[in-house]
Amino acid sequence: MSQLGALTPVDKEQLKLGQALPKAIFDAWGNMLHEAGAIITNIDEFNLIIEDGYIDDSPADAVPEEQTPLPKASQASSFSQPGTKIDPKLEPILSTTNSVATGGADLNKESVMLDLDSVRWHVGETFFLQVHDNASIRYTVRLIGFVKNQSILVTAPKIDGRGAIIRDGQTFIVRAFPGKKAYAFTASALKSVYTPHAYLHLSYPKLVRCTAIRQSSRATVKIIASVTIGNPEQTAAAVLSDISMGGTSGLIKQEIGKKNDNGTIKFKITTAGEDAYLTLPIIVRSIVETENTQEFRYGFEFVNMPTQSKIILSSFVHQTLAEIE
Repeated sequence: MSQLGALTPVDKEQLKLGQALPKAIFDAWGNMLHEAGAIITNIDEFNLIIEDGYIDDSPADAVPEEQTPLPKASQASSFSQPGTKIDPKLEPILSTTNSVATGGADLNKESVMLDLDSVRWHVGETFFLQVHDNASIRYTVRLIGFVKNQSILVTAPKIDGRGAIIRDGQTFIVRAFPGKKAYAFTASALKSVYTPHAYLHLSYPKLVRCTAIRQSSRATVKIIASVTIGNPEQTAAAVLSDISMGGTSGLIKQEIGKKNDNGTIKFKITTAGEDAYLTLPIIVRSIVETENTQEFRYGFEFVNMPTQSKIILSSFVHQTLAEIE
């Protein structure tokens, strides 16, 4: 990817199913998916390109990379953090060194720095602001809009329903979790506006880190759940230790049901600043007695999950995986 310029989302108006691709298609990490001229006839593959495909939008005669500053001059910002290097103090927060507890999979090894124009965000997108010099302070805000190369506008941060005091220049780690990707960047507070409605100007980032979250990645959690399985039905409390879009596992103090039994699991999660109560159909896939305690570790697969529950769970899993605790 060293010779690629700025990756920009594909223009769906320029692509036609069954016709040659006008340009090579890349994923968000610069891996070529299809060469220019390739003909896509599979509708699912075509839709995937439309949704997650990127093209190299740099001029053919662009100056070699070592002579071209990133991001491009047209995307420079007097309000952005200077230069394209990440502050060494912030690198551990934005870096991609976390590993998922189960299997030791490296969650963030598939990450890349993108310019903001390459990111598909919409008005109303939820942003999570973490105060850089006090990681325990976090705010949930929503995207209002932006002034290109000047500032990002978000709703005013609040604590217990009241407006939080944000000082000019205060630095945040900003995260967003749309779809199957997680984004993170640093930004500073430019100005709080109080009339006619309260909102906050954040500095316009030069670079945004994009991380792919794999479907099978499990987030480490500690959630109390109610599990009902078996015939006749038996109900018990479980402490869930990890969760993914495909299932969850946790400890139950007594053995209930058996492998391949159907049932339901109920638990509460918090995502996008809101509490959500999920009731999901499950199948018991494993039951293992622990060695040192009189408990049983259960593995559950989620089945026939309602669409709304998928959206909520996806947001929670992605947020938990990508967020640095």
